Amino acid sequence: MRLFRIILVLALLVLIPFLLWGGKFMAMLDGAAAKEWLRGCGAWGWLAVIGLLIGDLFLPVPATGVMSAAGYVYGSLIGGGLSVAGSFLSGLLAYWLCRSSGLRAAEWLAGKEGLQQNAALFRRSGPWLVILSRWLPVLPEVIACLAGVAKMPPRLFITALLCGTVPMGFSYAAVGAMFEVEPGWALGLSAAAPVVLWLVLRPLLRARHGTESTDS
Repeated sequence: MRLFRIILVLALLVLIPFLLWGGKFMAMLDGAAAKEWLRGCGAWGWLAVIGLLIGDLFLPVPATGVMSAAGYVYGSLIGGGLSVAGSFLSGLLAYWLCRSSGLRAAEWLAGKEGLQQNAALFRRSGPWLVILSRWLPVLPEVIACLAGVAKMPPRLFITALLCGTVPMGFSYAAVGAMFEVEPGWALGLSAAAPVVLWLVLRPLLRARHGTESTDS
């Protein structure tokens, strides 16, 4: 219950900007409107993609629409790379901010018991939470913040974040490159590919961690 207070506050911080300005951002950056807006940015369009996706941490940016627009304007490979970079940096920023300066606020909200519950949750299921949250609304920001509060090991968080972000970015860019916007198969691919990536990378990460522990 104490942990729920942290989750609720983080969710509200994400939802309140959406309720206030979500309509304007959706009208400007979703679907065909995002493609036209991005074209209008000219040579700085690539930076706009990354900036908008980082800004999704604080503003109600329709991230999947921006990723699709990036694919439409730059192609599936470059657009996918830009989408991955922006989404990855957004998650990393949320993690770093909460890891470095969010502990006091979290303890005030949930107490030490709540922090212990959060830490235990991320010890058990942290990578899966990070990976699977990337293709859901609201949860990417919330989970990245909770991972920071729990002080999830940086290497583990970054690996999980990449496993969730890479399929998401490239699949939506591919959708945009094919002149479609957010079909159901893209969500399915974004959900399944991170799981496969993590199952492949997890043994390698554990082996390296074990080697480093032995060396030290």
